[in-house]
Amino acid sequence: MSFSLPQGLSITWFGHATFLIQTPRGKRILIDPFLSGNPSTPADKKDPGPVDLILITHGHSDHILDAPEIAKKSGAQLAVIPEIAAYLQSKGVDGGKIAHMNKGGTIPFPEFGLHVTMTNAFHSGGINDGDQVFYGGEPSGFVVTLEDGFAFYHAGDTCLFSDMALIAEFYRPALAFLPIGDRFTMGPREAARAVRFLSTVRAVVPMHYGTFPILTGTPEALIRELEAAGSTTEVLVFQPGETRAG
Repeated sequence: MSFSLPQGLSITWFGHATFLIQTPRGKRILIDPFLSGNPSTPADKKDPGPVDLILITHGHSDHILDAPEIAKKSGAQLAVIPEIAAYLQSKGVDGGKIAHMNKGGTIPFPEFGLHVTMTNAFHSGGINDGDQVFYGGEPSGFVVTLEDGFAFYHAGDTCLFSDMALIAEFYRPALAFLPIGDRFTMGPREAARAVRFLSTVRAVVPMHYGTFPILTGTPEALIRELEAAGSTTEVLVFQPGETRAG
């Protein structure tokens, strides 16, 4: 049986690791805002529109580039690791809008009908600011759980790690956004193994591939790896700028 998004939930992929998720309550969650400098983002999708909550997995520019401006323009709340919070405040983002958190922690957002958990990820996370690089805290992923219990997992930039099994055990995401580009993150082979660890996940959205030539992993390779492993997990392949809704 094919995977269906919950009624009222929509997902837009802007290319790379940037997603906008609109919940059944109409709340809009933007993850890893990289739009203005993203060669995959269509010209008519550079502005994500209204945003209620921004999540940032780590400080690399291809995940944080547009966060300060979008946060200031939209007035959105943010949930980020403290080092990224400090960077955002240095760029003029209202500190009262920023919820500090760290890996293992969960923040409820009752006004949005959801809660956010920050999970582990293995990567690097320096923040480029002009000709300087600042410590951006440790990279992370996020699990967002809606009030009806539906949960999705954005892995951020990460290699494969076996404790993904604990993410499934504790938070039970049904949908996962996984990097497959290789070189800087998991490739398709590792992502397919991640799906086995994420035993509750019924569908995967591949991300962090194709943006630049050096990111060589493909959704087709992921599908082949999953089929070879006997997995029935569905792969939802988005085109940059595409929206799908339940």
